[in-house]
Amino acid sequence: MPSAALLVVDMLNPYDHEDADALADHAAAVVAPLADLAALAREHDGVELIYVNDNLGDFTATRHDLVRRALDGRRPELVEPLVPPDDLPFLQKVRHSVFYGTALDHLLRQRELSTVILTGQVTEQCILYSALDAYVRHYDVCVVRDAVACIDPQLGDAALAMMARNMRAQVIAAASCLDDLR
Repeated sequence: MPSAALLVVDMLNPYDHEDADALADHAAAVVAPLADLAALAREHDGVELIYVNDNLGDFTATRHDLVRRALDGRRPELVEPLVPPDDLPFLQKVRHSVFYGTALDHLLRQRELSTVILTGQVTEQCILYSALDAYVRHYDVCVVRDAVACIDPQLGDAALAMMARNMRAQVIAAASCLDDLR
């Protein structure tokens, strides 16, 4: 039975927003380690892979609409390796936290998952707020530092430090997480 959830946050991105270029530059470095983690999580009995993505203000969008919009966007090479398979949980969010207005907390409790492993983007925004919401809900929090992308490296580093200090998050490298998943 799984005890942890590997969350892939907001990787279905068309990269057509104000900070898109800076984010895409940093996202390019995390796609491969994140894709490797996702593949291992699918095969690991102790980890459930869950995708959570912003609906970009489109409340009629389906999973397939968000995938198509991202693949048709400016940086499809950052999206293709991380397209969520149809047989995995996929939740849509409308704000920064993966918990706000979603069924994630219910899903995690129903499946008795006690650890949240955060990956995706944006470190200093959605990842930070999701870590805080996980912490206040009494989940153990892990952030994979080389599988999260930032817009501003200085703010990204500060967010990682805040998560480690204030939310007792384990901030680990993908290689460590991969070793744990093997």
